[in-house]
Amino acid sequence: MATEALDFKAISVAGVTEYIQLLLEGDENLRNVWVIGEVSSARNHGSGCFFSLQETDGSATLNAVVWRSQLPKLNVIPTVGEQVVVLGQLKVYPKRGSYQLTTWQVLPAGAGLQALRYRQLRNRLAREGLFDEARKRPLPALPTCIAVVTSPQAAAWGDIQETLNQRHPGLNVLLSPAMVQGEQAPRSIAQAIERVGIDGRADVLLLGRGGGAVEDLVCFDDERVVRAIATCPIPVITGIGHERDESLADLVADVYAHTPTAAAEQIVPALRDLRYTQGQQLQRLAQATGTRLFQHKQDLQQLYLRLQQLQPQSQLAQAQQAQDWRTQRLIKALTQRLQTAQHQHQLLNEKLVTLDPAAVLRRGYALVRATAGGVVNQASSLSPGDHISVQLGQGQIEAEVLSVTEEAKS
Repeated sequence: MATEALDFKAISVAGVTEYIQLLLEGDENLRNVWVIGEVSSARNHGSGCFFSLQETDGSATLNAVVWRSQLPKLNVIPTVGEQVVVLGQLKVYPKRGSYQLTTWQVLPAGAGLQALRYRQLRNRLAREGLFDEARKRPLPALPTCIAVVTSPQAAAWGDIQETLNQRHPGLNVLLSPAMVQGEQAPRSIAQAIERVGIDGRADVLLLGRGGGAVEDLVCFDDERVVRAIATCPIPVITGIGHERDESLADLVADVYAHTPTAAAEQIVPALRDLRYTQGQQLQRLAQATGTRLFQHKQDLQQLYLRLQQLQPQSQLAQAQQAQDWRTQRLIKALTQRLQTAQHQHQLLNEKLVTLDPAAVLRRGYALVRATAGGVVNQASSLSPGDHISVQLGQGQIEAEVLSVTEEAKS
């Protein structure tokens, strides 16, 4: 029988597949999607890793692939039986008429994801130097005021108060209340720490919480809490009671203890311990003082013996006698030199008197000067009519030359 003509237009297999591809790959919600599931199969291939995700009850399965170039960038490699969170884009494979998730990143789900985030934050804060030992401050030896950040309803607050009161009654303790569990806890703890810094009365801060489940203590791994501790102007000690690895709050704190009670014991010394320590110090001081005094007494005794051997009085007497002898010699030498100088002065004075021109004039001689002022000692240097000045023993005469007679030569 002849086939009857179809009254509708058929679509090819390729057309249907192409339409589905446009729908899936064109959907913005499926271009960058996070999918959580259990790895039910995984197979390595030269081009990459092919694996399947399924619901834990097996009700749905999704094929996925990580191309070889992307494998080194994954945080974890898909492993059968592991819960993972996958980031990728849905792609259609037309030849088989199937779709798969082209994967860009694979993260552990649940506790594994939380651990991954913890490691990433810890590494980043460590690179900033927040955990370095060089930045940690010592606790005050004897604080006068302690600030405590914890929940006022928590048992840890009662333990801290009891411990501080037993070890140091009357100590000033300030409570900066905070939520220490739940989603609001990180913000509440950070604000409580900031309040202590603004208040300015406390010498040290204790951040405490009792033990609990791991999920109840994640607030102490929050970056806001870590940075609040790092910027606190006073030393911080943590006492967070849990049986797991150190929290980030413990790592950034200046000192940490594993329980609130241990932190309270470490933050302030017991009065009985202080009294015992004081007694020991007084005993060591008395012993050291006695030893020093005995040593100084021996040193003084040795100095006294040396003084007796040196006989400084005798040495001083000899030195004084030598000084007197030198003084007498100096006086005698100066006296002799003075007498010699006086005698020489007398001789020079007598010679000066003898050579004094005025004395010669007083004996009747005269000193003749020409008009020009020069001394006349030859008659031939004058001519009749020249004016001359005659210096006598007493007085002076102005005269005119009437004639000149030269002494006959023999």
